[in-house]
Amino acid sequence: MRMGFFLSSEEYPPDRLLAQAESAARAGFQGLWISDHFHPWLDEQGQSPFVWSMIGALSRVCDLPVTTAVTCPIMRVDPVIVAQAAATCGALTGGKFTLGVGTGEALNESITGRAWPPASVRLEMLDEAIDLMRELWTGEVVNHRGKHFTAQHARVYTRPAEPPKIYISAVGPKSIRLAAEKGDGYIATQPTGDLVRKFREGGGDGKVAQGGMKACFDRDEATAMRVAHERWRSSGLPGELSQILPTPEHFAQASTLVGPEAMKGQMVLGANPEDHLKFISEYREAGFDELYVAPVGPNDLAMIEFYRSEILPAIQS
Repeated sequence: MRMGFFLSSEEYPPDRLLAQAESAARAGFQGLWISDHFHPWLDEQGQSPFVWSMIGALSRVCDLPVTTAVTCPIMRVDPVIVAQAAATCGALTGGKFTLGVGTGEALNESITGRAWPPASVRLEMLDEAIDLMRELWTGEVVNHRGKHFTAQHARVYTRPAEPPKIYISAVGPKSIRLAAEKGDGYIATQPTGDLVRKFREGGGDGKVAQGGMKACFDRDEATAMRVAHERWRSSGLPGELSQILPTPEHFAQASTLVGPEAMKGQMVLGANPEDHLKFISEYREAGFDELYVAPVGPNDLAMIEFYRSEILPAIQS
């Protein structure tokens, strides 16, 4: 299983993300994920740089492959513009850019004041957006009058030699079916083998499955738990809340129900190599081909060094 590094745009400013990318490349990580947000989940996270600017900067500081995890091309940014942005990123990275897409969260997509559609409609919109972006990547003039989107005499001129691959984030059966049938790969943030199996059986056999995890690195496990709860207690919310809550304030209110102990099931806490390796092994056993680890808290660069010396050699042996 290939090991990559997850750049959390919600928690770190641009210069720190670039430092993480450079350090991750030197440490032996094999790729980068980067989140695409307008808002952080919680005010305590405190950041949210524009992902397309960040990818341009990343292309100048390291040559690792980059995947958005994930972009929602259906509301906040029209798929015609996402197609242009992704093509430019593909050109800047020498073809090492992958567009990870999903149906998004109200937290980021409702900022323009449009009504937040139900999941079934968002999935329908994503399906149409994928077809439209791929048509634009042919370099031909596109005129599109679809159910959800319009393109009028649109042509993407700056493109990589090959169009970007599209990986689709999916959890429910309909979205997994779309990922298997239309995606070049699959994205998930939980080590659920049943989801990977459904993706493979639905038409995704031979395609890449990428997973994501978090780790709060600190020599003191109690401190790691406190920091993780302060910055990422929102990850403990159940069901569809993460898709429908519209503001960081709402996430703060809802996450008062999530205690510090809940962080143990959400991410790795502390500096015990065995704990990190055990968490990683769950993704390997679930059938993922690649895994991207996100740091939590102020010890991000120290965690990269820890992975360089303690974790990556053990995975590769």
